[in-house]
Amino acid sequence: MIKVILCDDHAVVRRGIRDTISEAVDIRVVAEAGSYPELRELMRTQPCDVLLLDLNMPGRGGLEVLTALRDEGSTVKTLVVSMYPEDQYAIRCLRAGARGYLNKAGEPTELVSAIRTVMQGRKYLTPEVAQMLVDKLSAPQSEELHASLSERELQTLQKIASGRKLSEIAEELMISPKTVSVYRARVLDKLQLGNNAEMTVYAIRNGLL
Repeated sequence: MIKVILCDDHAVVRRGIRDTISEAVDIRVVAEAGSYPELRELMRTQPCDVLLLDLNMPGRGGLEVLTALRDEGSTVKTLVVSMYPEDQYAIRCLRAGARGYLNKAGEPTELVSAIRTVMQGRKYLTPEVAQMLVDKLSAPQSEELHASLSERELQTLQKIASGRKLSEIAEELMISPKTVSVYRARVLDKLQLGNNAEMTVYAIRNGLL
């Protein structure tokens, strides 16, 4: 039996994933978490084989969780299930230690197949992600400027470009407005931009929204 922990801050999403998995006789959801602190506590007391992890989490984001698990030497196989498009996050997640990346808009049967694949010790790649990796290997070139952004910096860029105010971003990410301002300044510096309008144009041109 493959034991799975779900980590997503939306209870409705967790229920949908749990219902999908319940149809597989060899997979069982043993626990659920809505935040990183809840996940950490669960992983101390509840053994599991596969962690299904969302990226857009309050407080500590999914990429930070992946990095923390990797640095701790965790043996849990992590499969990222996110609403973000593969072309912006999949390779980042794989580099951070994820065994696979799935978009929440994908077919339910794909999730079951992915869980079984990572449980066997293999990485699960959708055709889209596999093609991205092939493209990077066959045509090495300098990375786009936004490839240097951290997870929080990228989220800040995307939210500002979507019209969010700094106070709204702070509330959504559960950090202080001052910290959001620091991320904004770093984004402007790394992308060599001057203001929010230029950030919005950059995000649109590079398909970050």
